[in-house]
Amino acid sequence: MREDQTKRPLPPIVVSESDHERLTGLATAALDRLPDTARELLDEMERAEIVDGPAMPANVVQMGSSVTFKSDRADKRRITLVYPADEDIARSKVSIMTPIGAALIGLAEGQSIEWSARDGKRHALTVLKVERPI
Repeated sequence: MREDQTKRPLPPIVVSESDHERLTGLATAALDRLPDTARELLDEMERAEIVDGPAMPANVVQMGSSVTFKSDRADKRRITLVYPADEDIARSKVSIMTPIGAALIGLAEGQSIEWSARDGKRHALTVLKVERPI
C-alpha cells in the first residue's frame, strides 16, 4: 500500500535492533485493531536495514527522536515519535501507530517519503532535522 509503482521508490531506512524487535511485535499485535497502519509498519520493518543500537546514525529517526519535517500540507512541524501509550498530540508526541509515525521511522535527515493518511489521501514529507532521544 505504501509503494505505488507510478510514484518514486521508497527511500532506504535504518532501524536499531531493539526498535525493530519491539515495533514488529507492536504492529503484529495491532493487526486486528489498526490493520492498515500495522501493515504499513510491518512493511517498513521488513525493508529496513537493521543495525546494532550503538551503530545507529544520529541523523536517523528512531523511537523517542524529535523530528522536524516539512510536508505538502503544512510548512514545518516538529514532533517526537513515541509508543502509543505515550502519545500526546497537545505536546506534539505522535504515536508510531499512526500513518505519519510509520512513515517517519528510519528516515534520515534530507530523505523524503510519500505516505497515505487514514482518509486515503497521499502526502509527502521531508525530514529536516533529527534530535536523538535522551
